[in-house]
Amino acid sequence: MNRAAGKYLILLAAFVTSFATFAQVKNDEVLMTIAGKKIQVGEFMNIYQKNNVKGENIDKKSLEEYLDLFINFKLKVQQAEELGLDTLTSFRNELNGYREQLAKPYFTDEATLDRLMHEAYERQKTDLRASHIFFKLKPSPEPDDTLAAYKKAMMVKEKLVQGASFESMALEFSEDPSAKDREANQQHPFLRGNKGDLGYFTVFDMVYPFENGAYLTETGSVSNPVRSDYGYHLIRITERRPALGKVTVAHIFVSIPKNATPDDSIRLQKRIDSIYTKLTQGVPFEDLVKTCSDDKGSAAKGGVLPSFGVNRMVPEFIGAIYTLNNPGDFSKPTVTPYGWHIIKLVERKGQKPFDEEKQELKQKIMKDNRGDQTKQVVIARIKSENGVTESPDAKKDFYRVVTDSIFFGKWKVAQAGELSNMIFKVGNRTFLQSDFAEYLEKTQRKQEKQKIESYVDRLYASFLDESILKYEDSQLEKEYPEFKALMTEYRDGILLFDLTDQKVWSKAVKDTLGLKDFYQKNKNNYMWETRLDASIYTVNDPGAVQRVKNFIKSGLSDTDLLKEINTDSVDILKIESNKFLKKENRIIDSIAWIPGFSGDIKSSGGTMFIYVRKVLKPQPKELNEARGLITAEYQNYLEKEWIKALRTKYPVVVNKEVFAKIK
Repeated sequence: MNRAAGKYLILLAAFVTSFATFAQVKNDEVLMTIAGKKIQVGEFMNIYQKNNVKGENIDKKSLEEYLDLFINFKLKVQQAEELGLDTLTSFRNELNGYREQLAKPYFTDEATLDRLMHEAYERQKTDLRASHIFFKLKPSPEPDDTLAAYKKAMMVKEKLVQGASFESMALEFSEDPSAKDREANQQHPFLRGNKGDLGYFTVFDMVYPFENGAYLTETGSVSNPVRSDYGYHLIRITERRPALGKVTVAHIFVSIPKNATPDDSIRLQKRIDSIYTKLTQGVPFEDLVKTCSDDKGSAAKGGVLPSFGVNRMVPEFIGAIYTLNNPGDFSKPTVTPYGWHIIKLVERKGQKPFDEEKQELKQKIMKDNRGDQTKQVVIARIKSENGVTESPDAKKDFYRVVTDSIFFGKWKVAQAGELSNMIFKVGNRTFLQSDFAEYLEKTQRKQEKQKIESYVDRLYASFLDESILKYEDSQLEKEYPEFKALMTEYRDGILLFDLTDQKVWSKAVKDTLGLKDFYQKNKNNYMWETRLDASIYTVNDPGAVQRVKNFIKSGLSDTDLLKEINTDSVDILKIESNKFLKKENRIIDSIAWIPGFSGDIKSSGGTMFIYVRKVLKPQPKELNEARGLITAEYQNYLEKEWIKALRTKYPVVVNKEVFAKIK
């Protein structure tokens, strides 16, 4: 269990009881006061219901026991507040961290999320192979630049419709560097261009707009321009296949040198064909990997490569895997830009049922830019529920006060001068021009220059969205009673955990004098039963048995006895010494518990006998013999004494009439 869960459950663990239907009683009625602080029925019932064991009856005694435990809990929280634990920076940071996690569901539109999860799950069943022609745009491009790129994409699309080769258009127009051949340099060797071919991919492998455009385009067709954060794409789908899933394969690899001649290529192909022939004749794959594969890293593991998905290998390699149906199947020799491969399927993991993949899909969506869809739905809802009033003229004032210095990260709030009018209003919260000016200064960074108006408009839109979400966040406790109750539980749980650690858990471990004093006063509660102080001797040489007994009679210690008898490489004597309890050792239980030697016992290890030194009467355990148990009971003692002091310090008044209604 993690620390967060532990602290939260502290609050609940103290109240394990059953639940019965409450009588009609209002949540805002005062059930009790502790140190003058009123505690309402709703808070009591909320915690009580979390321990609900449905279907079981409850009696007066158990409910009163629960009330008693609840009071103890609130007393501890009261002291934690009095000590100022709730004002510590560490406490606030921890609680804010939990609040951030608890608030997330309120900023996610479940219907949109569910639609995206099912969409991703269905797309996950199909792998695509696609090519694209890319028209690059700068980050935050100007409208004119965006329009120019779109027109260029439409011009190329028209050429494709008229019959132009997609590959030739990619070579001529695509701004994706991988489309064209790239000469060798210090960073990379010569790289042959892919003419727009992106290979295979599936859901989450590409940015969402590209993925959307690809899955919505028919096989063999070319999409209209698809806009992503990077620019426009013309996408052609060349293949659709049932999903490969996650695979583990092994391969035998024959490398093709960078400057291979035609004769080299013929020789290497003959080599891979020879290996393939041996495989078809029954030579084990692993044997050929060891002797023939140029991939020495995987050869040491039988040729096995780490598991991967469809987009992690070049398309020729993936295409060969599609032909393998069962583990153990191997491909015909397959050439890739790196060399020749014979690929053996080791394992394939397909798609699981939706319910088993749901959580992982959700996590991927929320990390992916498609997750913004849920946020936009939430923002629209907040706008509708609270109302947003904007002042366009107040935004336009920034067109004249924001300068190019902002693109060098040097713009200052002071340059906004006296701008202090309302820029927009969300619910009952008014945001001023000065708030936006601070946002501009905080978010500025070095970047390419752009039109001031476009930059201000874009930052204003972000500021508006963020402000709407922050406003809603500030209202959660007011709008959602269940959220307020949960935050109270987490808050009190953290306080209780920290103070209990100080007063009980850590104190019991660190307070050695207190622990010893507690032990001395209660040591008769930790008694040993009758024990036998004895040693079990096993001698594997019959001629040495009497010699061993003679040494024991002479008073030689077990340690010295072992040194005396076990002088060669083979151990003649083994000794097990202990203070034995009944039912702890079957051999000890089988002899009479009287001092002296037992009779000889034949065993698989030789001759066995027991020497009883003393029968130990019941006696208290030493502190170090039962430290764990004694420490736990000392903690219980500290807890009781602490509660006793709290009951004395803080007055508790229970409204018996209200409590009677609950019962």
